[in-house]
Amino acid sequence: MSAPTRRGEQVSRRDFLAATVAGGAGLVIAVELGSCAKIENKAAAIADKLEGPLPPSAFVQVAPDGAITIWITKSEIGQGVRTSLAMILAEELEADWSRIKVRNADYQSRFPDMETGGSSSVSGMWNPLRTAGAQAREMLVLAAARQWGVPATECRPEKGIVHHDKSGRRLSYGELSVRAAAMPVTAAPRLKAASDYRLIGWAIPSLDAPDRVSGKVKYGLDTVVPGMQYAVIARCPVIGGKMKGYDPAAALKVPGVLAVHEVTAGVAVIATSTWNAMQGRKALTCQWDDAAAASLNSAALSKQLRERIEQEGALVQEVGDPRKQLGAAAKVIAADYEVPFLAHAPMEPANCTASYVDGRCEIWAPTQSAGTAVSTVAARLGIAKSAVTVHVTMIGGGFGRRLLTDEVVEAAEVSRATGKPVKLTWTREDDMRHAWYRPAGVNRLQAALDVSGMPLAWTHRVATPSIDESHNPGSVKNDLDPFATDGAAIQYAIPHLRIEHAMVRNAVPVSWWRSVYASQNVFATECFLDEVAHEAGQDPVAYRRTLLARSPRELAVLELVAEKSGWGKPAPGRYQGVALHHFFSDSVVAEVAEVSVDKGVLRVHRVVCAVDCGLVVNPDGVRAQLMGGVLFGLSAALFGAITVEKGAIVQGNFDGYRVLRMSEAPVVEVHIVPSSESPKGVGEPGLPPIAPAVANAIFAATGKRVRRLPIEV
Repeated sequence: MSAPTRRGEQVSRRDFLAATVAGGAGLVIAVELGSCAKIENKAAAIADKLEGPLPPSAFVQVAPDGAITIWITKSEIGQGVRTSLAMILAEELEADWSRIKVRNADYQSRFPDMETGGSSSVSGMWNPLRTAGAQAREMLVLAAARQWGVPATECRPEKGIVHHDKSGRRLSYGELSVRAAAMPVTAAPRLKAASDYRLIGWAIPSLDAPDRVSGKVKYGLDTVVPGMQYAVIARCPVIGGKMKGYDPAAALKVPGVLAVHEVTAGVAVIATSTWNAMQGRKALTCQWDDAAAASLNSAALSKQLRERIEQEGALVQEVGDPRKQLGAAAKVIAADYEVPFLAHAPMEPANCTASYVDGRCEIWAPTQSAGTAVSTVAARLGIAKSAVTVHVTMIGGGFGRRLLTDEVVEAAEVSRATGKPVKLTWTREDDMRHAWYRPAGVNRLQAALDVSGMPLAWTHRVATPSIDESHNPGSVKNDLDPFATDGAAIQYAIPHLRIEHAMVRNAVPVSWWRSVYASQNVFATECFLDEVAHEAGQDPVAYRRTLLARSPRELAVLELVAEKSGWGKPAPGRYQGVALHHFFSDSVVAEVAEVSVDKGVLRVHRVVCAVDCGLVVNPDGVRAQLMGGVLFGLSAALFGAITVEKGAIVQGNFDGYRVLRMSEAPVVEVHIVPSSESPKGVGEPGLPPIAPAVANAIFAATGKRVRRLPIEV
């Protein structure tokens, strides 16, 4: 998930520099931050760099042997961006897909926003990658035209070959790459029409799938650096606790333990293996100052939320005069909804390998935010950002957790202390008990109905901590964080509307989690809308249809999900619930959950999902992401809850923090609304509707409302 403060930033606002180089490297197209209309040929300036590794700012290299390498500037977390982003560039390049290779780019200042979150990778890179591919294509075509002495308009590129149909001549991109490097660069190249796409829109198998299946993919935990040591850190079990003192003697007697160092986060135990470091940590004696939060518990945190929801919050949005309408209405409906803290719990726990030598630090990290890693490491070590190199590895699950750089900074600090390369690993328990959490919250909604049963007025108060405030205390002014109400800004046509954020402050650190606040607020909004429809005596889909009469995108998605799910005609013994959301990445998703409840046992059998996410680059990628969002969200809805006792997080592993098992997973169908609009995000939008869809289906089955997560039947 992306930090909301960066949501509006797009790579497409940056202009392009085509860096073309003669010699063995062939044709290279790169990007950097520069003046808005300046296009230059930088062949001489970077030629020397190309004798070794390709500059990490390069998007694409066409080599003399015909191989095409595309450097990906977004982190691969299993969402398939290495394939989708390569497809965008290869499409405009008219490349032979079988010759495509992808590589992760290292962080460099020319890519100042190498952040992966907010479901923005494809949408944000859509125009930059098309432009880079088209620039390279036009340079190759021009090179062929000049070699043949014919107009460029007579030359046709196709699958890595430039053809001159009149003479029957042809040259491969590899043969043209060196000559193309000397061609002038077009600032605004001609982009292909959608009708000419031969890659975009087609289901292309993941480029990474074979290596994932065979185990060849290297994740952060697989990093090996010559001479490296291994470390874990002992941390105070109580939230916010500090180190008072420690005795390393017993730890240093454990076989394989090399050293013990106090660091900012606690005490690092360094050893010849991660296992030996873990055993040394068990033997370590530490004293902690944990008085400040030692009395904190989940009951008190829930009480705080319940008390805060009774008080007026800061105004986020108001249309008309909803409070006046509520006071005068003949029928008013109200309900509260509560959601817990949640952990990210990615399969690959937090880890980082760092090497600090002579004032420079080299990092190998599974991070969603290489730029933040550079900044935080430089600040902690007191060195220039230019002295920090970050190699982004493949990532074994993120969900927003990898936007944070705790482990990166810690690894750098430990490496400086030891003078050796160090791989720092958080255990599963470290990752669950010392992390940042999806905020807990209480939502209060009220609706006034007119004589026809339609909502005339609607108010929604969200009592929850602010993520921005948690990361930067004092940054939220007047207790107003509008991002805390994401998902509360209802998409339906209601004349009078009021949305408030009731700020809550406590010691639990909170951060971005897949779909962030929409994961909690949409649960409340869509469940409450079902309650209102029921009071009006109307079918939930029909009720939404009326409220979306002037919202064609949302209505089309609703109609598609109703059709594909067989709304109103579930299988015998099953019941349906629906939910819809327009996500901040501008995708619209609706889901119908089909459930059964037998003797108090809930089973989700089928989930039908419809989406309008603009033009689809890779349909397989869209389906995979929406399926993943549904299953991830269903795990949270059914089982997810982080609890606190005596100031410490209770859950430490998947025995206490359950996730959906394969035998419990429903069939998930994904249906895509055709669109010619630019691509939108799909990594997160599938998550918010699943909890309310299931909750609404449970009401259809039992007549009981679900107003608290995780679900209890």
